[in-house]
Amino acid sequence: MYALQLHQVREAELLRRAERERLVGEARRVRRAARRAARHAVRKEAEGPVSTDRDGFVHAA
Repeated sequence: MYALQLHQVREAELLRRAERERLVGEARRVRRAARRAARHAVRKEAEGPVSTDRDGFVHAA
C-alpha cells in the first residue's frame, strides 16, 4: 500500500512540474513574439519614402 501512495504522490508532482514547464514555455513564446512584433513595428515606422520632393535637385548646365 505504501508503494502505491508513493507512486501517486510522484505522479502528481510530475504532472504539476509538466504543467509549470508548459506555462513557462508559453510565456517565453509570448514574450518572444511581442519583442519580434515591437522590432518589426519600429522597422516599419523607420521605413518610408526617402524623399517626395522630386524637384529638389537642379540639372547641371
